[in-house]
Amino acid sequence: MSMQHLLTRLPQVREWIEATLAQHQAQARSVASYGFLRLPQFYSADTLASTVVVEVPRVPLPPLAELGLPEFAAFQNDDYAGITYLNTYFVNAKDARDESLHFHELVHVIQWQHLGPDRFLAAYAAGYLAAGGYWDNPLEVMAYGLQDDFDEGKPPGNVEPIIRRQLDEHITPFLERVMKGDVAT
Repeated sequence: MSMQHLLTRLPQVREWIEATLAQHQAQARSVASYGFLRLPQFYSADTLASTVVVEVPRVPLPPLAELGLPEFAAFQNDDYAGITYLNTYFVNAKDARDESLHFHELVHVIQWQHLGPDRFLAAYAAGYLAAGGYWDNPLEVMAYGLQDDFDEGKPPGNVEPIIRRQLDEHITPFLERVMKGDVAT
């Protein structure tokens, strides 16, 4: 798939995201309202207050194949514990008290904020295709790496600047190479 083809589909993906967020807005609550004890040691109070969570029986995934992106059929048909769109993330209701899951999704919130919606979507899609799937996608590798540190009880500290630095050092150059056609997607 060409990056140009992917970019032409981004407006439709964004429309789906905006409609999905609007549809679930009444169910959303702030991360801070969960009262997790460790998250405030890693994320700013601002981030925890401005990020919202929606508990659902199954996280909503965009119909990517139907939007002309059949390369993502496996992604859209999987069942995830959580997914992030902008400053909102959806979690499977059975996992809603899993502080580690919230930590992971908050990494994605910072990624969305730092890259902006179109660059995040382009980087995520290109990473998914270049890596051959979800687990080796660079944005997921970053989130899981930081989540592993959290789960292993590494010393607390604000991870937001770390996420931004990793994005600037690894994801932004990757995205630039993809846009130039130097990385196969």
